[in-house]
Amino acid sequence: MAKLGFLGLGIMGYPMARNLLRAGHEVALWSNTAEKARRLAAEEKGVFCETPKQVGEFAECIFLCVGDTAMSRAVILGKDGIAEGAKPGTVIADASTVSPSESREIGCRLAERNLHFLDAPCTGSKPGAEGGTLTFMIGGDKGVYEKVKPYFEPMGKNLYYCGGPGMGLHAKLTQNLILSNILQAFNEGLVLSTKAGVDPELMLEILNNSAARCGLIAFKAPYVFDRNFETNFSVKWMHKDIGLMLDSARELQVPLPLTSLTQQLFRAAIAKGYGEEDICATIKVLEEITGVEVRRNTR
Repeated sequence: MAKLGFLGLGIMGYPMARNLLRAGHEVALWSNTAEKARRLAAEEKGVFCETPKQVGEFAECIFLCVGDTAMSRAVILGKDGIAEGAKPGTVIADASTVSPSESREIGCRLAERNLHFLDAPCTGSKPGAEGGTLTFMIGGDKGVYEKVKPYFEPMGKNLYYCGGPGMGLHAKLTQNLILSNILQAFNEGLVLSTKAGVDPELMLEILNNSAARCGLIAFKAPYVFDRNFETNFSVKWMHKDIGLMLDSARELQVPLPLTSLTQQLFRAAIAKGYGEEDICATIKVLEEITGVEVRRNTR
């Protein structure tokens, strides 16, 4: 069993780190909310660390899953960061969804210290993190990835090597681009059909038995119908990812007109106070405009 590290114990990170511990690895733990790291260390016999530097001193391979690019940079390269404590040859795998260009820059900075870096964003939301069934998209040196691939396996069932530095992030942003736009299409369609008088559950059945069938819709629609917006993946973090998509599109000279509009609707949901709720809560913006609710018919 290996000496690993995990930093960032939020909705995704906590169960991911727990799965590494339950696979028998020694895992050093750090979170911006220290109590989370203390609790997981006590529950699963992990090693509590007060700083990212201490995680670096302990582990041969380190994972992190934090909220945005600034957090990732601070945890890795900042004062008392991983890089200050890590030994030469240590592998750092960033499972956060961050800027591809800034991730490549972080990798270059780490290479100067003889540290290896992988961008390794994941998808599967809270259920995938809890069940160890996440999908990872990895960018970086293939030999480094192959060396640490077994450490990903307690956390995910689908591992895709996408190419050099930043390529895992480009793949992840493309996946979330499609998800966010599909979700907005669902919001518009179901508000329209409900306003017209079509029962939402009947509409979902029709979608599930047509060319419009979609795993995201099949999964999220029942939560909407039950008015359950408990967070699996929050509005604010998807809005952040849409911003990263548009930044990358600008760098690569790719027009994203539909995604630009979807960003505005996510921003409207945040302005209405739904930022911490699940992404399916974005439907409430259109519901409030039109005066309908897409809910289960209890009659």
